[in-house]
Amino acid sequence: MNATAINVTRTNIVLTPDPSRVLLRPFFPGDAQRIGAIVARIMTLTEERVVSLLEEVAAEFSWRHWHIQELFLERFEQVSAAIPANAALSEKRRMLIGSYFLAEYSVESAALFNPSLVPHPDQSDLPPGALRFVLSLRATGEGHISSITFRTGIIHADHRIEVVTPTGLLTEPRQIPNSRYETPLFARKLQEMGLVGGFTQRVTNHLGDCFGLQELRAAIDAELKQEGLADGVLHDDQNAAQAIWTLARSNYEVQFQPHQQLSERVLFPATPSQRNGIEDARFVHFRNDDGSHTYYATFTAFDGKAVMPELVETADFLRFRFVTLNGPAAQNKGMALFPRKIDGRYAMLSRQDNESIYIMFSDNVHFWNEHKVLLQPRFSWELVQLGNCGSPIETDAGWLVLSHGVGPMRKYSIGAFLLDRDDPTKVIGRLREPLLQPNQNEREGYVPNVVYTCGAILHNKELIIPYGLADRATGFATVPVDDVLAAMETEVS
Repeated sequence: MNATAINVTRTNIVLTPDPSRVLLRPFFPGDAQRIGAIVARIMTLTEERVVSLLEEVAAEFSWRHWHIQELFLERFEQVSAAIPANAALSEKRRMLIGSYFLAEYSVESAALFNPSLVPHPDQSDLPPGALRFVLSLRATGEGHISSITFRTGIIHADHRIEVVTPTGLLTEPRQIPNSRYETPLFARKLQEMGLVGGFTQRVTNHLGDCFGLQELRAAIDAELKQEGLADGVLHDDQNAAQAIWTLARSNYEVQFQPHQQLSERVLFPATPSQRNGIEDARFVHFRNDDGSHTYYATFTAFDGKAVMPELVETADFLRFRFVTLNGPAAQNKGMALFPRKIDGRYAMLSRQDNESIYIMFSDNVHFWNEHKVLLQPRFSWELVQLGNCGSPIETDAGWLVLSHGVGPMRKYSIGAFLLDRDDPTKVIGRLREPLLQPNQNEREGYVPNVVYTCGAILHNKELIIPYGLADRATGFATVPVDDVLAAMETEVS
């Protein structure tokens, strides 16, 4: 059978960017001197004017944000260094000052695309044969900064897809202040980064079996102070201190509140490596050795110059742990984790050379040292480059992997290939033609001629594929998995 005979059905569901979905984020109008000048002007307002202004702001914005007055007070505390120490301020004046240093950010004003699909942790109260899902999306807003947003929905027994309409509210999680780090694991990460000098060793010697950020800061400061008392702080040690601190800050945990619906939660860039975006999260429902499940997502952190693959993990989509990926094989874009261990080891697809698909194995999900070429461009629609389109899907026939290929005019298409179930280093099947490519209704957008997905799901023998349309919006397609498998050509090595 030729791949063109595969019965791919596009649904009429299209998720488009909604600029009204906004976050309340810190606003920085300038340096400390500028902030002080703004605060000084607010301090000249009469209390009556303060009250009336705060009422105006609350009336205009409180319906767009959870607990907005609490956020005003939190922001006031962050800029309170600009307030004279002896100043007596009413709570309403503190709120008003805080409001001047906040701004709304429309997370998806530019695009809502590159989705991935996983089973929802709650499968209760569903119609027979239905599956509740979590859809993650790359939302892009002002400044082309990308974050992770979510939708929920149901795949019904007849493969009908229902996406729940999100509320208008959006919130960021709270960073957990007392996150603990395992010292041996942290030291291994430092070694992978090439930080193996005496300064690094002395800092880690201050730490016990585990530590928090305050303990690490104290250890770094103690060593810098000791060197300053001796011969002056060396430039290399200052750089090492900064690198150690940056690594710790890049491994962190955040927590949403249970009352916040999943569609109201946003994972916004929070570290220097993520400064310009969290891009293309590939979520996978991973089965642990004890039968429990963890949701992992590999994503690309972008700081405006360099890209870095990172990992986020969660059990419930309330508490998320962000972790750096280390090792010489943890590089480039498009890392996708298999949904279970293979022969006792984690397995991952990747792309080290910008054009081929690789496979790698590790005994630790945070460290990746070796890689092997799995698939190289072969057909006309993929001669520029190949990459995965999400985590492999286990079937009786083998591991089904959706791929993307780039062809003439930089057109992105979605294809598929099959890996041996017991030995996924073996490619046993491959589609000669794309499974999905941009049609006339899908080619226009921020980046023309692109269809792309970060993860599909298999339900009742139907492959459900959410996919980005021209880096602008998100659509859905369905296809019988048996049709895809039957169209596979045997791969000749």
